[in-house]
Amino acid sequence: MIAPSPPPNNSRKQNSRKPVAVTVPARRRSLLSRSRRGAARVAAWACDPQLAPVLAIGFTIAHAVLWTAILTQIKAAQNVHFDVSEAYAWGQKALLGYGKHPPLSGWIAGAWFSLFPAADWAAYALAMATVGIGMVACWAIACRVAGRRRAFYVLVMVALYPIFNFKGFKYNADLVQLISLPLLVLAYLHAFEKRTIRSGVLLGLAAALALMCKYWVATMIGAIGLAALMHPKRMLFLRSPAPWMALVTMAAAMLPHLQWLRDADFAPFRYATDTYVISSHWESLRLVGAYLAHNIALLLLPLAIGAAVLGWAPRWWTLVLRDPRAFFARPWSLRDNPAIDRDQALNIRLIQAIVALGPPIGALILDIYIKTDWGIPLFFLVPLTVIAIPSLRVPRVALPRIAAIWLLSSLAVLAAAPQINIASMPRDANGNFTHVSYAQLARELTELWHTRFHTRWSVAAGYIEAAGEMTFYSVDHPMPMTPHDQDMPSGLVSLQDARRDGFIGVCEAADPRFDQCRAWMKDTAPDAERMVMTTRHFFNGSASAPSKWEVYLVPPGKS
Repeated sequence: MIAPSPPPNNSRKQNSRKPVAVTVPARRRSLLSRSRRGAARVAAWACDPQLAPVLAIGFTIAHAVLWTAILTQIKAAQNVHFDVSEAYAWGQKALLGYGKHPPLSGWIAGAWFSLFPAADWAAYALAMATVGIGMVACWAIACRVAGRRRAFYVLVMVALYPIFNFKGFKYNADLVQLISLPLLVLAYLHAFEKRTIRSGVLLGLAAALALMCKYWVATMIGAIGLAALMHPKRMLFLRSPAPWMALVTMAAAMLPHLQWLRDADFAPFRYATDTYVISSHWESLRLVGAYLAHNIALLLLPLAIGAAVLGWAPRWWTLVLRDPRAFFARPWSLRDNPAIDRDQALNIRLIQAIVALGPPIGALILDIYIKTDWGIPLFFLVPLTVIAIPSLRVPRVALPRIAAIWLLSSLAVLAAAPQINIASMPRDANGNFTHVSYAQLARELTELWHTRFHTRWSVAAGYIEAAGEMTFYSVDHPMPMTPHDQDMPSGLVSLQDARRDGFIGVCEAADPRFDQCRAWMKDTAPDAERMVMTTRHFFNGSASAPSKWEVYLVPPGKS
């Protein structure tokens, strides 16, 4: 008898037809969950009336701390810029002016370095604290114009703007305008809305504060005035006491400085005339082109990242390939956006347009040497100008996305900072990097002075590029005395004080003005002891090209 065959086993076949469940590892699932909760929290905090300021200030502090660490590493092979050491020297005495500029940048530096040591990291921290205050002011402006959600988006775009990170390494009067000019715009928007005596007083104080930084801010003050005159609701503003109280308050607040300006025989204006007036119209045209190209290029990064985040969607690359126009049309809407204050948005657009076009046009007409760095404080409203377009949609999900881009890019730069430092070193034909070691020279000259005279070194003479560095790096912090002090005295030290206390004169052989420096030294101190010194800067196992110096030693009580 033949046993019946068993039924066919189709279980394997049936199992093969069942869908296979894809399981995500628990660690990855937890990470994704935490990141999504964090993103939702950022979006919620950015829109919350109580938590939005906390988020904005916390983000700004994180930006300042992170970029202080980045800049300290990237600039580790070089000393601080002479603009920083000059501001440090100004900060040693609270005056109403310092020869070239009004006093605000010197006052801030003096207050900062009364709390922190004269060290490179503290100088970069000062620069980042400066741009940080400007970032918070930009956020406050955006809140008034476009609401809290868009304001946080603008804040992150501003943080991605190179002026507020890489280019912001150098503390000087240009950088301080990133505090004073946003505050001025904020005060104007407040005055335009409230139109009260109090708002006018605040606007006048903000304008005076800006002028105490640098007279270049007249461009922004003029832009605000023209914007007020061009606005459709100008008569409501002009018939109110606000603009007139602003003018009176600004003039009253500036009186002490104007008296100093008169006593100094208008030294800042003479300095600007001697330095920045050129005779060649073609040279002026070239400089204006470089100014525009430089500042437009700096704006491309935050604008491109901001546009990409708003246009992002799952599998966005397929949309770009299938219909590029749909990708670029994605963030736009025909519906009205009540979060945008159209009157204030118009003010922002007018101010930014005038301040962007006015200076280069004026430079062409007047043949002025316009520097690219003069654009540092004039384009901070561009991100808001774009984001405040009413038909542009800014969804909540875009806020954590652009914040994540900022965080990842900043951390990537921090990780690469040592390599960026090495790659960016300028080198000579022999492969030696060419950074000058002012810090080493300051140490050697301080030791020389103490050995010879057993007193504090009080005065360092020479061009500000060298003399200011001696002020910053020497433990004695001698006051700088420059050839320009004869015509445009900074007020820090006089020639009589230098001859009474003694001084060390420094002329760098590689400086194109070396012959003028030697002639000034011989004329100022014909009996000085002359010596030649050579310094080299060592970093990461490499030596810089040698720097040669002529040093003039003048003992106390002799000239």
